[in-house]
Amino acid sequence: MIRVAVVDDHPVFRDGTAAVLGREVDMDVVALGSSLDEALAIVNAADAPDVLILDVRLGEENGLKLLGRHGRTAVIVFSAFDYPQYHHVALRSGAAGFVAKSVETRELIKAVRAAAAGRLVFDRQVEPPPPVLTPRETDVVRLVADGRTNEEVGFALGVTSKTVEAHLGRIFERTGIQTRTELATRAIREAWLDRPAARAKTQ
Repeated sequence: MIRVAVVDDHPVFRDGTAAVLGREVDMDVVALGSSLDEALAIVNAADAPDVLILDVRLGEENGLKLLGRHGRTAVIVFSAFDYPQYHHVALRSGAAGFVAKSVETRELIKAVRAAAAGRLVFDRQVEPPPPVLTPRETDVVRLVADGRTNEEVGFALGVTSKTVEAHLGRIFERTGIQTRTELATRAIREAWLDRPAARAKTQ
C-alpha cells in the first residue's frame, strides 16, 4: 500500500486530489495539509508518507522550500505554474517529480506509483539550464553562431585564434558539447545569447 499525503492551499484541488488517489486500491491518503509548516510536520513525522503531493504556492509561502528537508518521503511537485525554472529547481533540489495540474488524472496516479518505486517523474522533458557564460564567452558563442571561423572571431574580439580556441574548450568542457555546430544550435535554441556581441574592429 502506498501511503500518500497532499498539501495544497486550495481546498478544491487538495480534497479532489485526495479523493482521486484514495479510490486506488493500492493507495491510502494518510494526511492533508495547506501550509509549508504542515508539510514539514507531515514528512518529519515518525509515520511519514511514502509520497507527498506538494503545491508550489502555499498562500504566501513557496512550497519548494520543503525540498531537501523531506526525509525519506518522495515529493511530487504538483502545480498550475508549469514553468521550466520550477522543473529545474525541483529536480536540482531532490524532488521525485513535477506534474502540472493540467494533466489527466491517470497521469498523476502513474506519477505517484513511479515515485513510490523510486523513479523520477517529470511530465515534460527537463533539459539542463543554460550554462553561465562570461561576457567574453557569450561574445564568442554569438559569433560562432553567426558562422564565423576562429580567426574571424579572434579578429572581431581583438584576440588570437588560440585564445578563441581556449574559450571554446572551456565552454565545451562545461557543457559536454563536442562541436561548433552543436554549440551554435544549442545556443540559439536555448537562448543563451542574452548579451550584445563585441563590435568587430575596423581596419
